Amino acid sequence: MPDTPQPPAPFDVDAFLSQPLVARVATVNASGAPTVRPVWFLWEKGVLWWITGEYAVMARHLERDPRTAVVVDTCDLERQEFLQVIMCGEAEVVPFDPALSRRKLRRYLGDDESTWHPDFRYYADDARLVRFVPDRTVVKDLSKAPS
Repeated sequence: MPDTPQPPAPFDVDAFLSQPLVARVATVNASGAPTVRPVWFLWEKGVLWWITGEYAVMARHLERDPRTAVVVDTCDLERQEFLQVIMCGEAEVVPFDPALSRRKLRRYLGDDESTWHPDFRYYADDARLVRFVPDRTVVKDLSKAPS
Protein backbone atom coordinates (compact mmCIF):
# COMPACT_ATOMS: atom_id res chain seq x y z
CA MET A 1 0.00 0.00 0.00
CA PRO A 2 1.48 3.39 -0.94
CA ASP A 3 2.33 5.87 1.78
CA THR A 4 -0.30 8.52 2.35
CA PRO A 5 1.27 11.94 1.82
CA GLN A 6 1.51 13.98 5.01
CA PRO A 7 -0.15 17.38 5.01
CA PRO A 8 2.29 20.27 5.30
CA ALA A 9 3.21 21.18 8.86
CA PRO A 10 1.41 24.28 10.16
CA PHE A 11 4.77 25.82 11.19
CA ASP A 12 8.49 25.33 10.57
CA VAL A 13 9.28 22.27 12.73
CA ASP A 14 13.06 22.55 12.33
CA ALA A 15 13.00 26.21 13.43
CA PHE A 16 10.69 25.34 16.34
CA LEU A 17 12.94 22.48 17.53
CA SER A 18 16.05 24.67 17.21
CA GLN A 19 14.78 26.77 20.14
CA PRO A 20 15.99 26.01 23.69
CA LEU A 21 12.76 24.29 24.71
CA VAL A 22 12.23 21.35 27.07
CA ALA A 23 11.18 17.99 25.68
CA ARG A 24 9.22 15.52 27.74
CA VAL A 25 10.43 12.01 26.99
CA ALA A 26 8.32 8.94 27.79
CA THR A 27 9.97 5.54 28.11
CA VAL A 28 8.74 2.20 29.46
CA ASN A 29 9.90 1.24 32.95
CA ALA A 30 10.63 -2.29 34.25
CA SER A 31 7.00 -2.87 35.23
CA GLY A 32 5.79 -1.83 31.76
CA ALA A 33 4.43 1.55 32.84
CA PRO A 34 5.33 4.81 31.10
CA THR A 35 7.87 7.08 32.77
CA VAL A 36 8.23 10.71 31.68
CA ARG A 37 11.33 12.88 32.09
CA PRO A 38 12.05 16.46 30.97
CA VAL A 39 15.24 16.86 28.92
CA TRP A 40 17.23 19.52 27.14
CA PHE A 41 17.78 18.34 23.60
CA LEU A 42 19.50 19.01 20.30
CA TRP A 43 17.62 18.53 17.00
CA GLU A 44 19.96 17.94 14.05
CA LYS A 45 19.11 16.47 10.65
CA GLY A 46 15.98 14.67 11.85
CA VAL A 47 17.60 13.25 14.99
CA LEU A 48 16.84 14.30 18.57
CA TRP A 49 19.77 13.97 21.02
CA TRP A 50 19.99 14.29 24.80
CA ILE A 51 22.51 13.37 27.51
CA THR A 52 22.09 10.44 29.89
CA GLY A 53 24.39 8.16 31.85
CA GLU A 54 24.73 5.44 34.46
CA TYR A 55 23.26 7.87 36.99
CA ALA A 56 19.91 7.89 35.12
CA VAL A 57 17.26 5.21 34.99
CA MET A 58 16.35 6.24 31.42
CA ALA A 59 19.38 4.43 29.96
CA ARG A 60 18.24 1.17 31.58
CA HIS A 61 14.68 1.69 30.32
CA LEU A 62 15.89 2.21 26.75
CA GLU A 63 18.24 -0.76 26.83
CA ARG A 64 15.32 -2.95 27.88
CA ASP A 65 12.68 -1.37 25.62
CA PRO A 66 13.63 1.30 23.05
CA ARG A 67 10.06 2.51 22.45
CA THR A 68 9.96 6.24 23.12
CA ALA A 69 7.52 9.11 22.80
CA VAL A 70 8.57 12.77 22.90
CA VAL A 71 6.53 15.95 23.23
CA VAL A 72 7.93 19.43 22.67
CA ASP A 73 5.38 22.21 23.03
CA THR A 74 4.85 25.84 23.92
CA CYS A 75 2.11 27.64 25.78
CA ASP A 76 2.34 31.38 25.23
CA LEU A 77 -0.78 32.72 26.95
CA GLU A 78 -0.06 36.35 26.10
CA ARG A 79 0.12 35.67 22.35
CA GLN A 80 -2.36 32.75 22.54
CA GLU A 81 0.20 30.58 20.70
CA PHE A 82 0.11 26.84 21.42
CA LEU A 83 2.45 24.73 19.27
CA GLN A 84 3.10 21.00 19.59
CA VAL A 85 5.46 18.45 18.09
CA ILE A 86 4.71 14.87 19.17
CA MET A 87 7.08 12.12 18.05
CA CYS A 88 7.12 8.35 18.49
CA GLY A 89 9.85 5.88 17.63
CA GLU A 90 12.78 4.04 19.12
CA ALA A 91 15.72 5.54 20.96
CA GLU A 92 19.15 4.12 21.60
CA VAL A 93 21.93 4.90 24.04
CA VAL A 94 25.16 5.66 22.19
CA PRO A 95 28.70 6.68 23.20
CA PHE A 96 29.24 10.21 24.42
CA ASP A 97 30.22 12.87 21.87
CA PRO A 98 31.60 15.99 23.61
CA ALA A 99 31.22 18.22 20.52
CA LEU A 100 27.56 17.32 20.04
CA SER A 101 26.91 17.79 23.76
CA ARG A 102 28.53 21.23 23.74
CA ARG A 103 26.37 22.27 20.77
CA LYS A 104 23.32 21.25 22.78
CA LEU A 105 24.41 23.04 25.93
CA ARG A 106 25.26 26.25 24.06
CA ARG A 107 21.61 26.47 22.98
CA TYR A 108 20.54 26.61 26.62
CA LEU A 109 23.50 28.22 28.40
CA GLY A 110 25.07 30.50 25.78
CA ASP A 111 28.38 30.39 23.92
CA ASP A 112 30.63 31.53 26.79
CA GLU A 113 31.42 28.27 28.60
CA SER A 114 33.26 30.17 31.34
CA THR A 115 29.86 31.41 32.59
CA TRP A 116 28.39 27.91 32.79
CA HIS A 117 27.89 26.22 36.14
CA PRO A 118 30.74 23.71 36.71
CA ASP A 119 28.25 20.82 36.45
CA PHE A 120 27.83 21.71 32.77
CA ARG A 121 31.47 22.52 31.98
CA TYR A 122 32.85 19.16 33.07
CA TYR A 123 31.30 16.01 31.74
CA ALA A 124 31.05 12.91 33.90
CA ASP A 125 32.95 9.81 32.78
CA ASP A 126 29.71 7.82 32.68
CA ALA A 127 27.85 10.25 30.40
CA ARG A 128 26.32 8.89 27.20
CA LEU A 129 23.93 10.20 24.59
CA VAL A 130 20.49 9.11 23.53
CA ARG A 131 19.80 9.13 19.78
CA PHE A 132 16.12 9.29 18.83
CA VAL A 133 14.88 9.14 15.24
CA PRO A 134 11.09 9.48 15.13
CA ASP A 135 9.05 7.00 13.09
CA ARG A 136 5.97 9.18 13.36
CA THR A 137 5.61 12.91 13.97
CA VAL A 138 2.43 14.88 14.62
CA VAL A 139 2.65 18.67 14.37
CA LYS A 140 -0.17 20.83 15.70
CA ASP A 141 -0.80 24.55 15.93
CA LEU A 142 -3.58 24.99 18.47
CA SER A 143 -3.13 28.76 18.63
CA LYS A 144 -6.14 31.03 19.10
CA ALA A 145 -6.84 34.29 17.33
CA PRO A 146 -6.69 37.23 19.72
CA SER A 147 -10.15 38.33 20.82
